[in-house]
Amino acid sequence: MILSTTPQIEGHAIREYKGVVTGEVIIGANVLKDFMAGLTDFFGGRSGSYEKVLIEAKDSSMQEMMQRAQALGANAIVGIDIDYETIGANGSMLMVATSGTAVVI
Repeated sequence: MILSTTPQIEGHAIREYKGVVTGEVIIGANVLKDFMAGLTDFFGGRSGSYEKVLIEAKDSSMQEMMQRAQALGANAIVGIDIDYETIGANGSMLMVATSGTAVVI
């Protein structure tokens, strides 16, 4: 599956549009990660534990979107957009939503 944030893929004509596909993941960060992130916020630096959660959520959302595109018979997704939001009490959960257009090239 070819994935692109652009509306077309260089060197490939889009032969058929299959429709919009999405992937959504909501993932929680546990108390230990919150505590460690709080220390990082206080002392400065990057939060490796939160970065891992963010990457995991993005990858899962992209996988879900690709599975939906394959179910439609697509072999590529163009115009991909990735959105990140915090939700829940005190922003305790992370939502990653991906969307794009499933196409046949």
